[in-house]
Amino acid sequence: MTTYTARAVDPATLAELRLRDDAGRPRVPYTDEEGGAPLRCCLRASRPGERIALVSYAPLRRWAAATGAEPGAYDEQGPVFIHAETCEGPGTRETYPFARPGALRVLRRYSADGHILGGRLLRIPDPATEGFDTALAEAFADPEVALVHVRAVEHGCFHYEVRRA
Repeated sequence: MTTYTARAVDPATLAELRLRDDAGRPRVPYTDEEGGAPLRCCLRASRPGERIALVSYAPLRRWAAATGAEPGAYDEQGPVFIHAETCEGPGTRETYPFARPGALRVLRRYSADGHILGGRLLRIPDPATEGFDTALAEAFADPEVALVHVRAVEHGCFHYEVRRA
């Protein structure tokens, strides 16, 4: 079975979001006293005392601008946590981020023109890797699927993107 890679927000995009987010607002950094915020820059939870920011991010819009796709009404933006300053990035991972067994995720499938082709609800199993690999293999079995967005069901937040290899 193919192993898929979770993609963090691109460093160039992060640099832009640290100046002004996709809703046009400047970032407002703060110290995360408790930790646990899902950081989309390095695909891990924040640690107590780290400086982070909650910014508006439009992942499909960013992808469409780079590929020439026209997502139309499927373009959306929402909140994501990032480090307030440049971080080490995601590094090499052997597991999917934010994969707490029992949590619900939706895997949204998008075509090369940026339109939603469908989705799948996934209750993260234990072990999580096999569950994600199976759900992603299912998604990419459709040749029309160009990328998949993994989102939290509870808040609809974008977690990360997976692209066709």
